[in-house]
Amino acid sequence: MEGKSDNNKVMLAGKIVAPLKFQMEHKGEAFYRTILQVNRQSGQCDLIPLLLSERLLDDTKNYEGQLVCVTGQFRSYNNHEQIKTRLLLHAFVKELNLLNSVEEAGSMNEILLNGFLCKPPVYRKTPLGREIADVLLAVNREYGRTDYIPCIVWGRNARFASGLSVGNQIQIIGRIQSREYDKKGLQGIERKRAYEVSGFKIMKVK
Repeated sequence: MEGKSDNNKVMLAGKIVAPLKFQMEHKGEAFYRTILQVNRQSGQCDLIPLLLSERLLDDTKNYEGQLVCVTGQFRSYNNHEQIKTRLLLHAFVKELNLLNSVEEAGSMNEILLNGFLCKPPVYRKTPLGREIADVLLAVNREYGRTDYIPCIVWGRNARFASGLSVGNQIQIIGRIQSREYDKKGLQGIERKRAYEVSGFKIMKVK
């Protein structure tokens, strides 16, 4: 890896399925949040939150329904909610290109992470006997900041991950996926969406 920007690389293609919503302003630059629908080859899709600078956007254009290809980084930030803090994730967009067709968009969903294991991996088997391991990766980026990215790996990669230790530097290649789940709250059952990296390759760097 040549630099910290190489520790975290994302490339996605799909359809913007939500209106742009103002998220924050940083040093006079406005940032907007939206959702990108990325199709899987299986026919399912992932709904991935994007954060875009106003400098990438044409303020005369309606982007909802637009096919795009984006490159950037998968980032985390802490959202403080009353008495607890939640780790939220989004793809921070550095480049945005408009596409003309579904065929051009395809099912591009690629991510490369190079970071440090910050919790012991959790290895288990699904009810159907499939091996799976949860990995939390601390990925350094510019200006002394760190993103904490939850990852899952399967099969022999899960067995490999189960032998890793906190502090090991590892590289994961895979895709960003979303999944919905039900959470019991004060107002009853709430439908939530979680994001993680599903890795198809994991290796120890040091």
